[in-house]
Formats: sequence, structure tokens, C-alpha cells
Amino acid sequence: MTANGETSGDLPAVPTEAAPIENVTFDEIVVGQSASIARQLTVMDVELFATVSGNIDPVHLDAKFAADSRFQKVIGHGMWSGALISGVLGTRLPGAGTVYAGQDLRFRRPVGLGDVITATVTVREKQADKNIVVFDCLCTNQDGEVVVTGTAEVVAPTRKVRRAAHALPQIQMIRHDKHDALLRKCDGLEPVATAVAHPCDESSLKGAVEAAEAGLIDPILIGPAAKIRALAVAHGLDIARYRLVDVEHSHAAAAAAVALARTGEAEAVMKGSLHTDELMAEVVRKETGLRTSRRISHVFVMNVPTYPRALLITDAAINIYPTLEDKVHIVQNAIDLAKVLGVETPRVAILSAVETLNPKIATTLEAAALCKMADRGQITGGILDGPLAFDNAISAEAARIKGIKSPVSGQADILLVPDLEAGNMLAKQLSFLANADAAGIVLGARVPVILTSRADNVRTRLASCAVAALVAAARRPALALNAAAAPLAASMAAE
Repeated sequence: MTANGETSGDLPAVPTEAAPIENVTFDEIVVGQSASIARQLTVMDVELFATVSGNIDPVHLDAKFAADSRFQKVIGHGMWSGALISGVLGTRLPGAGTVYAGQDLRFRRPVGLGDVITATVTVREKQADKNIVVFDCLCTNQDGEVVVTGTAEVVAPTRKVRRAAHALPQIQMIRHDKHDALLRKCDGLEPVATAVAHPCDESSLKGAVEAAEAGLIDPILIGPAAKIRALAVAHGLDIARYRLVDVEHSHAAAAAAVALARTGEAEAVMKGSLHTDELMAEVVRKETGLRTSRRISHVFVMNVPTYPRALLITDAAINIYPTLEDKVHIVQNAIDLAKVLGVETPRVAILSAVETLNPKIATTLEAAALCKMADRGQITGGILDGPLAFDNAISAEAARIKGIKSPVSGQADILLVPDLEAGNMLAKQLSFLANADAAGIVLGARVPVILTSRADNVRTRLASCAVAALVAAARRPALALNAAAAPLAASMAAE
């Protein structure tokens, strides 16, 4: 007997096309005959049962809550074990054509995650006048302990059935908890002083306050003070503890936010209710902005339910039609971010429409050039491969079928897109069709810039702030080192 559903009978517990189902008719059934199936209780089982039944008692779903319950752990729904009994009756004995007439169950002990439960039904009696069969029911765990006892009464089939098993649909649980790991990385970090430019609508002000309450940022609210205070009152937000910089309009708010970052009073800049172009115009301004030697670029951090790791998509928000030189900076920014997020050697897929070099498709030639530049040390810290079509980038099987040998296929951490249009469409498709969670950050400036949208939910806003917090924390040792070296450099120059 195994956790994947082997049974004590002659047929597998879960019929397949290779093992057709066959029932046991009323005339074939004998008193004392039995059948079993076994299954291991998983988190997915518990969540599916809660979804179907509507029973969302936290003792089944919340480990922290369950730890304080009488069982001190998450337990399965009692009727999950009862459902296994139904599975034996409907597929094993009697099998196809069985009609439930009644069920009586007694739950003897809880079933925890990882327990392997064997459900057994044994014929107690037959009632020929109505083709009724009464079964004794027993569920035991992997230690032989009894968890459920009871009886079942069914109307047994009279017609023999042999047929291929019905193909069941694939089930995928779509969870939105991958960003939780990102937030946990920020545990213990000092909140990042963040200049929030013009938080003059509910979503932007609420996003800043929620990120502050989560310990991610220490917001400096910049905009018309009276308007921000009135907005906070209207939506029940407590902003009394946060610094408020009074400026007249959004242009001034963007300029003030960038100025605070230039002087070191802010370690990050966050977009409020002003337009992205308005804020970024101040960020890239030559004399007073936040430019560095790097090209400024945007990275989406996407957690896709169907992909095993976070996907960084760049650039889908800043550089419209980047040149080859721009892409060197764009991919280096993304590699550096991936390392901050804990990816030791990021794998970069350089996307195009095809995976072969084609002089008529410029992005394939750029992909080849970028790979060679990485070989020459002009791009560092990652493994690059391209051109790769999207399927070859995320699926090792797709690459294998096409005969592509790639160290990146199926393991891509970063997707370098051809241009903003392609990247923006890809990111939004993943969000709206694949239920991906996204976070966004602008890199290449003196400080990280958080670009949130009015359409972003709380999860996305917090994740974007978490990314900025991690980038800012990673910069602190370098800034301290530079500050310590400055007096020494000055003294050496004087000598």
C-alpha cells in the first residue's frame, strides 16, 4: 500500500485508461468481501475540499490558528476521509452504477497533513429484495490507528460494466502567496525612507500607509498638505506619524521627491497619483535628477502560478525601443536585481520571435551580440542565451523538441524583451490570463523608484515596496564604504 493510491485489491485505486474499470454486481458480491484505497492528505486536498464544500474553518487552513487548537496542528476535514469511503464504493466495490442509500460515520481521531489514510469497506449483509448491500467502513492511518468507523448502505448494480476510466481534468491550485516569500526577506530590515510624490488619491495614499504599516518604508508624503490630510480623514488613514512636505502641485512634488533622494534624505522614490512621465522627467533630468552611468530601466518581478521561480521581465515600462547599448544596461540592471532577490547566478533569456539568427529580424542579431558581450565580460553575473522564442525560454521540453541545447531554457530567471510594447503585453498577459502577481521597480537611478498603478492591488503595492527595500538595503554597505573612502581620497589629493 502506498501514498499514491495503491489498493489491497487487484485494481489500482485510481483507474486509468491502461486499467479499465470493472464493477462487481449484486449477484457477484459475497458477505465478507472487501476493497480498499489509500491516499495521502496534502495541502492541495485540504484546499480543494474547502473550496468545494465551503468549509473554510481556519483549523483546516491556517497553521497559526490551528497551533492554538485542541489538535495543535492543521487537520483535514472529517468528511475528506468519508469521501475516500465514497471513492471505494463508487470505483472498487460495488463500483460503477452504485447508488448511495445511507452513510453513518464516527470520527475517532484527526487526520493531519501527510497522513496516509486507507479506506476499507467490507460487506456485512445483502438484502436481495432491493439489491441493498450494507458495508462496514473503516479508515486507518499509516500507523494502523483507526480514524473513522461506520456503515454504508448502497443499492448495488445488477448490470456488469467494463469500460475505460473517465479522464479527469487537470487541477491547478492558483495561490497568491509567492510574494509572501518576498516580504519575508524584508523581515528585520530597517524601513526605507521613501519620498512619495503626490499621494493625492485613495489608492496611492493607502498604498504608502499600508507599506509603512508593514514595516517596509518610512514615507515622506509630498504634495498639497491640506489635500493629503483631508484625503486621509476621508478614508480613515492615520498619517500623523509621517513627515509631510507641503508643495503646491504634482510637478513640484516630483521635483521635491527627487531632491530628497539626491540629498540622501530618501533612499527610494515612490509614485503617487501623478503621471509616470511627470515623475520620470524629474528622475532623468540631467542637472538635478537621479541619473547614474547606467541606463534607467524598469523590471517587473512576476510570480506566475505555473512557473517554479520568479520571472523578471525587462523593460516593459521605460525604454520604448532600446538600442543594443541600452540593452546592455537593461540586462545588467536586471541581473543585479535578481542577485539582490537571492538568485546566485541569474539565467537570462533574450527573447525574439524565433530562436535562430535571422538578418531580417534585428533582435536576433542583438541577442547574439549580447551573448558574446557576456562572454567577453561586458555583462557580468549571469548566464545569457538567445535568441530564444518565449516557449523555448520557459520550457525545457519545448527546447528539447526543437533540438535547442540551452543552459537557460526552462530555467530562465530574466526575460529580456525586444521592446516596451512586447514586454508590456507579455507582463499584462501573465497577470490577466495566468493570474500572475507582479511587482515593479525602476533601476539604474541613484535610488530605486517604485512605480505603482491605480489598478494595483495591495499585494502588488507591498511587493513593489519590498523589492525597493531589498535594493536599498543592498546599497547601504556600498554607500557607507564610499562615504568612508571620501575623506581618505581628499587627504591623498591634498598631499
